[in-house]
Amino acid sequence: MTETIKLGEVLIHVSRKAIKHVHLSVHPPTGRVTLSAPTATRLEVARAYAISKLGWIRDQQARLRLQARETPRRFIERESHYLWGRRHLLTVIHRDAAPSVTLDHKRITLAMRPGSTKARRAEVIHEWHKSLLHAVVPALIRKWEPKLGVKVARYFLQRMKTKWGGCNHRASRIRLNTELVKKPKDLLEYVIVHEMLHLLEPTHSERFLALLTEHYPSWREARAELNDLPLSSETWRE
Repeated sequence: MTETIKLGEVLIHVSRKAIKHVHLSVHPPTGRVTLSAPTATRLEVARAYAISKLGWIRDQQARLRLQARETPRRFIERESHYLWGRRHLLTVIHRDAAPSVTLDHKRITLAMRPGSTKARRAEVIHEWHKSLLHAVVPALIRKWEPKLGVKVARYFLQRMKTKWGGCNHRASRIRLNTELVKKPKDLLEYVIVHEMLHLLEPTHSERFLALLTEHYPSWREARAELNDLPLSSETWRE
């Protein structure tokens, strides 16, 4: 059961798990706060801990509010688009043929039929993003399967509003946010390793963090960099 603690304007969602220590997190993009505590922890103890960290919580929430956010993409001429952490300019050409997207150095060329809508252009770009991810994700999974001693039965790419990835450990399947195509490739690899480790440990327990530290020692830096990069213009809901 999840309980809540309210400290002024700060609302904290408290859950109890089979862990040894308290974990306090402020989640992008909205600054939602969660506190995971050992099973026997009384709510008053959790509240006292949260009070001691209130300044840190407010600092993290303020950082998220100030974080760069992309303006809504219109998929028009000379618009900026990010790919693997680098900025590219979009060129749009109109021709009576099937839509296509090509990449040449720092320029993305989108070919569309005359009169295309913004929604249709966005759909074509999104499918292209998925093709770019499909070109690199399988090799990363194969790289890490023997290292972690796991087998991924299948992976999925999809738009995800609040997470970079997900894992169904019972079915040995992982999900990846298509927004990852905009981030540096090493951050994509971090998310893949994170989700694959959930095949060994489904929760963010002490064991999971120990495994993550063992296999991907720079995970804290990777997570911080991922959360510091510009957020999508989409309104994320949780």
